[in-house]
Amino acid sequence: MEFYSSIVSFFQDGGVFMYPIVVVFALGFAISVERWIFLSKTSLGNRMLWKKITPFIQAGKFQEAVGVTSKSKAAIATILTYGLHRIKTAARRDDIEKAMEESLMEVMPRLEKRTHYLATFANVATLLGLLGTIIGLINAFTAVAAANPAEKADMLSASISVAMNTTAFGLMAAIPLLLLHTVLQSKTTEIVDSLEMASVKFLNAIDERRTEAAAA
Repeated sequence: MEFYSSIVSFFQDGGVFMYPIVVVFALGFAISVERWIFLSKTSLGNRMLWKKITPFIQAGKFQEAVGVTSKSKAAIATILTYGLHRIKTAARRDDIEKAMEESLMEVMPRLEKRTHYLATFANVATLLGLLGTIIGLINAFTAVAAANPAEKADMLSASISVAMNTTAFGLMAAIPLLLLHTVLQSKTTEIVDSLEMASVKFLNAIDERRTEAAAA
C-alpha cells in the first residue's frame, strides 16, 4: 500500500506533462503488443506452409504447390506464388529470382509496419519529460523570487525535486519503448532472413528438377 501511495505521489507531483507521457507510452506499448502478435503469427505461418509445400516442390508438382500457396495468407505464400507462376514462362533462374525479390518488396512493408513509431515515441517521451522539467523549474524560480529569503533554499530544492519527476518518468517510458523497438526489429530481420533462405532453397529445388528432367 505504501509503495502504491509513493507511485501516486510521484505521478501527481510531476505535473500536467506526466499525462501526455503516459499516453505516448500506452500507444507505444499497444503497437508493440500488436506487432509482436503479428510477427509471431507470420513466423509460425511461414514455417507451417514451407513444411507443407516442400514435398510438392521436391517432386516437381508445381501446380499442386501453387494451389496451396495461393490459398494461404502467409508472407512466404506471396513470394512462392510469384516464383511458381514465373516458372511457366521463365527459362532462367535469374528471371524467377527477380520475380521473388519483387514479391519480397511487397511483403516487407507489412512486416515493418508501425514498428518505427516506437523509436519516435521514445524520443517524444524523453522530450516531454525534459519540457516538463524546464517548465517546472521556471515556475519554481518564479515562485521563489517572491518568497522569504530564509525559505528560498528549502523551497527551491523542493521545487527542483518535483520538476525532475517528469524527466525521470519520461526516461522510464522511453527506455522500455527503445528495448521493444530493438526486439521487434530483430524479429522482423529474422523473418526476412528466413524468407530469403526459403527463396534460395526453392530456386535450388527448381534447378535440381530441371537438371533431372534434362538428364532423363
